[in-house]
Parts: sequence; C-alpha cells; structure tokens
Amino acid sequence: MIDVRRSGERYRGGDPAAGIESLHAFSFGPHYDPDNLRFGAVIACNEERLAPGAGFDEHPHSHTEIVTWVVSGELTHRDSAGHESVVRPGDVQRLSSAGGVRHVERNDGAEPLVFVQMWLAPLSPGGDPAYEIVHGIADSTPYAVPEAGAMLHVRRLGAGERTAVPDGAYVYIHAVRGEVLLDGTELGPGDSARLTDAKDLEAVGVSAAELLIWEMAG
Repeated sequence: MIDVRRSGERYRGGDPAAGIESLHAFSFGPHYDPDNLRFGAVIACNEERLAPGAGFDEHPHSHTEIVTWVVSGELTHRDSAGHESVVRPGDVQRLSSAGGVRHVERNDGAEPLVFVQMWLAPLSPGGDPAYEIVHGIADSTPYAVPEAGAMLHVRRLGAGERTAVPDGAYVYIHAVRGEVLLDGTELGPGDSARLTDAKDLEAVGVSAAELLIWEMAG
C-alpha cells in the first residue's frame, strides 16, 4: 500500500519572527494528531528553515535517533557531550539521544539554511548518547541506524533515471528536491510516501531529484 502525503498538508510551526519556519509531516508539539503519530520507526520528519543568525537554543532530547540532512546552507551543531560540527549538504548527521542529551542547532552562516530532520524511535530505551557525522555520503550508499532497525538510502536521480525502492515492511520516502514518479504517482519537493510491505517498486526521475528513503523492519 502507498499512502502519499503532500507538502502542503504538513503542519506549520516554528517562530517566523525569530527567523525559524518549520513544516512537520507527523503529529508534533501543539499539532497533535492521534492518527499521525509514526510510521514504522519514523516519528518525525521536519523541514526546518533558519534565517542567518537564527537557531534553536539548547534543548533536551531522550530516547530518539535524530538524523539530519542539510538541503542548503550550513548547520552548526553543538551538544552537551562535547561534539561540535558544521553540517553541509551531502552530509548525514546522527545524534543518538539515548538516556538524554542537550544540543544547540544554529545557522551561523551568511545564507539561509534548509534542513530535513528525521526522528526515529529506538528499539530499546536508555543507553549512552552517541554522535556521528558522515561527510559527503555517496549516492546509493546506505546509512544504517541499527538502534532503530532502520536503513537510510539517499538517491539522486537525473531526468529519466530509475532507482529501485528497497523492499520492506515499512518504507518512508521524502522528496527533498525535484520531481519523481513512484509507481505512477508524481512526488514533488516536500511530498512523502509511506509504503507498507513494499516490493518490486521503482522511482523514476521526472527532473533532477533527490530522495531520502527509510527502509525499516516490521
């Protein structure tokens, strides 16, 4: 089964007066929707837009695997475990908040920042926080998040190019940029698809496109 959610259906949040605009694909904060709490391990897929100098002050997380993908600009990240980094387009950043960690996310650059942040529920709660960044992940190189029983696939397609969609009990696809056809349905920037018992599907680039695909066990 394929459940397509359009970009315009996402919940709007953030603080525009402070240079923060947020779009939430799942129930989030004051936008509570009991029918849209999670899909597989994914409990949040947030598109964040930060103006130069804007950001999220130090705040806590726990029992969540947080994976960040920068679309444009540069994200400065610091956490209470002593990690500090600048995340750029093509990098995959993961913060395993485990038993608890605090972090800061800011746009310290001169250009607007856009990033997609995805939260996954761990298979087991607790543990020690961990941090990882992979700079310039290659196309079609899977990134494993074993703590959540999930695998992230980054797909970059040219017009007319095809890619297989991983088979899986749960597959979540977020279109970052461009347009693709998924089993005959067009997805544009910000659109997503939730696939249950995915098998033998493919995506075709209508234009140059970038997809984030989560493959998850049942």
